Amino acid sequence: MEVILKQDMDNLGYADEIVKVKPGYARNFLIPRGMAIIANEENRKVLAETQKQRAHKAQKIKGDAESVAKQLEAMVLKIGAKVGESGKIYGSVTSLQIADALAKHDVIVDRKKIHLDDDHIKALGAYTATVNLHKDVKAKINFEVIAE
Repeated sequence: MEVILKQDMDNLGYADEIVKVKPGYARNFLIPRGMAIIANEENRKVLAETQKQRAHKAQKIKGDAESVAKQLEAMVLKIGAKVGESGKIYGSVTSLQIADALAKHDVIVDRKKIHLDDDHIKALGAYTATVNLHKDVKAKINFEVIAE
């Protein structure tokens, strides 16, 4: 069954994209929660018209995302953490802490769009993370975990 997504969904697709899913998933999950609509002829025509109108805006948004990506790749964040005597930090560094550190540099990124390259960061050192700024633009952030 083909559906038109109304919002970006991890591992499925992006908003205003036609994807093929199993009928039960569409009927019982996507459509009742307002995440998708059935891709019939009428909805496809409406989608084509809205995509024409959004094309110019999308190009501007992509350009802005590329400029933010260049800015992110040039900076190295320093994230402070409490450290025990053995050199391990209490807890772990999360995407929320990275988003807060970016906000201090006037770059607002949703924490859900930040993916850590290492699963758990529980020691001091230099690490990288990937930020999904746009469906075509991804940036690598270098950050360093330091003792507070």
